[in-house]
Amino acid sequence: MTSFTPIPPGARPAPYEPPPSPPLVEGPRWYRSRLRTWGPFAALIVPAIVGAIAYGSLHFFDTAWSGAVGLIGGVFAAPALLAAGAPFGDRSMYPFAVAASGVMWMLVGFLAARRATRNPMATWPDFWRHYAWMCAGIWAGAAIALVVAALSISDSLF
Repeated sequence: MTSFTPIPPGARPAPYEPPPSPPLVEGPRWYRSRLRTWGPFAALIVPAIVGAIAYGSLHFFDTAWSGAVGLIGGVFAAPALLAAGAPFGDRSMYPFAVAASGVMWMLVGFLAARRATRNPMATWPDFWRHYAWMCAGIWAGAAIALVVAALSISDSLF
C-alpha cells in the first residue's frame, strides 16, 4: 500500500508566485484606494467650514444678518437640525442632529468616492465634482425646507 500524495508521480509542483506587491505610489490603484479611504473624511471639510462660520456668526456677532447667516449656515452644515426642530425645537436634541448629519456627510463622501473611482484614473477633482453635485442637492432641499418653514409660520425667519 502506498501513501497518498497530492502530486501525481512525474508531475512538478506549480512554480512559486510571490504575493502581489502593494500599489505603486501615486499610481492608479494607489489613488483609487486613497480616494475610497479618505473620501468620507474629506466630505466633512465643507460642512465643518460652513458650520464654523454659522457658529461664529451666532456667537460673536449681534447684528441682524448674523441670525440669518447662523440659521442658513447651520442648516446647510447639519441638515438633520431641521428634523430636530431647529430653530424652535428642543436644544438638547441638537447634538444628536449634528452627529446624524456628520454620518450623513460621511455617507455622501463614501458615495462620491465610489462614483469617482469608477474611472480607473480617478483623482481628487473627480471626487469633488461628484461631491459638489450631491452637496448641491442636499443644500437645495434644506433651502426649500427653510422656505416652507418660513411660509408656514407666516413670519419672517430672517
